[in-house]
Amino acid sequence: MEKALDQVGVELTNELVVEVIRRLRFEEKIAFRFFTWAGHRENYAHESRAYNDMIDILSNTKYKVKQFRIVCDLLDYMKRRDKNTVPVEVLLKILRDYTEKHLTYLHKFAKKKRIRVKTQPEINAFNLLLDALCKCSLVEDAEAMFKKVKNKVKPDANTYNILFFGWCRVRNPTRGMRVLEEMIELGHTPDNFTYNTAIDSFCKAGMVTEAAELFDFMRTKGSTLSSPTAKTYAIMIVALVQNDRMEECFKLLGHMINSGCLPDVTTYKEVIEGMCLAGKIEEAYKFLEEMGNKGYPPDIVTYNCFLKVLCDNKKSDEALRLYGRMLDMDCVPSVQTYNMLISMFFEMADTDGAFETWHEMDKRGCPQDMDTYSLMIDGLFRCNKVEDACSLLEDVVNKGMKLPYRMFDSFLMQLSVIGDLRAIHRLSEHMRKFYNSAMGRRIALNQKRKSMSLRGK
Repeated sequence: MEKALDQVGVELTNELVVEVIRRLRFEEKIAFRFFTWAGHRENYAHESRAYNDMIDILSNTKYKVKQFRIVCDLLDYMKRRDKNTVPVEVLLKILRDYTEKHLTYLHKFAKKKRIRVKTQPEINAFNLLLDALCKCSLVEDAEAMFKKVKNKVKPDANTYNILFFGWCRVRNPTRGMRVLEEMIELGHTPDNFTYNTAIDSFCKAGMVTEAAELFDFMRTKGSTLSSPTAKTYAIMIVALVQNDRMEECFKLLGHMINSGCLPDVTTYKEVIEGMCLAGKIEEAYKFLEEMGNKGYPPDIVTYNCFLKVLCDNKKSDEALRLYGRMLDMDCVPSVQTYNMLISMFFEMADTDGAFETWHEMDKRGCPQDMDTYSLMIDGLFRCNKVEDACSLLEDVVNKGMKLPYRMFDSFLMQLSVIGDLRAIHRLSEHMRKFYNSAMGRRIALNQKRKSMSLRGK
């Protein structure tokens, strides 16, 4: 095609190129080849109309996902050639045309269902574009675009939130605060999610004092929408603990309890985990005591959150101390409590500790569940306690318990390694009750072959 066009020798004008492109609007590949060929001709340069039509064709094809990169390259080429090639007004026209074609369907649906939509499609599309740039960490580009068009497209609270979150994403809370100040000056009220993001960004950037000042502003001068939540308190408490500002931390805890803003399971976990990871185990216990003294004694869920942090960090002495404290406080341990302890002991290759925990469950009248059996059998196999593992597997079969498929497959592999064909068939026959029988037979045969080959070696 390009060779034939070279031989025609027609003098190109922008009007001619636009007309050809429009005739080829349903053949986007040929249209783009023609557009590219024309762009390389001497004494001719594409004007904004040609670019706009080409972008419009590529954006509206059914292959638009595949053409997205071409559109981006095209815009990048325009920018490199001449930044003034496409004025802001033209970009806004493209944006407006796009929203009229696509986003207005949302508004038609809203009108049909009698849902009130306050924002116009144009600002929705602009916010979507800003959000995409910010999520790619191109916040400076997003803010530059925002400054160019904010006098023509009226920004809403979501626009400022997107830019604010963008600056927080790239760990530049100072620039983010400027956006927040402008947002407040224009009468938009940030909610507590926005403030939480700001405080979290300040803390991660090491600006704990600035975070504390913003938190104090929320608590004393903020609106009802922006009052601190349990999440806000948790972020600040953990930051103060990590910076060894314990006096301020417990002062804040007092404010938290007195204001009736009690931590939920998530925030309990965050506070305790933050204290433990900072090596402040005693302070974590003190936190539990403070809650108990105020009439909010920790329950099993709270203790399990604390125990999980200790078990994940293999602090066995502290974990057992916490377990003893639970018993002293008449808090009945759950099966999850024992499962965490068993898992920790096997991670530390302490099979005696795992067995003691198993027997403790019998002593306390806490029946083992399928997770308990899975943890024990898997741990015993890994610690080469094959006889004990096989004994527990026999219990699983006798009790008619359903193993998770992943564990079933893993145990068959372990039995194949030791060449216990009887146990393989017995376990496979048992699991056929719960899983596809053909699949069970196929797995059993595969395990048998592997077992024979291993023994042959």
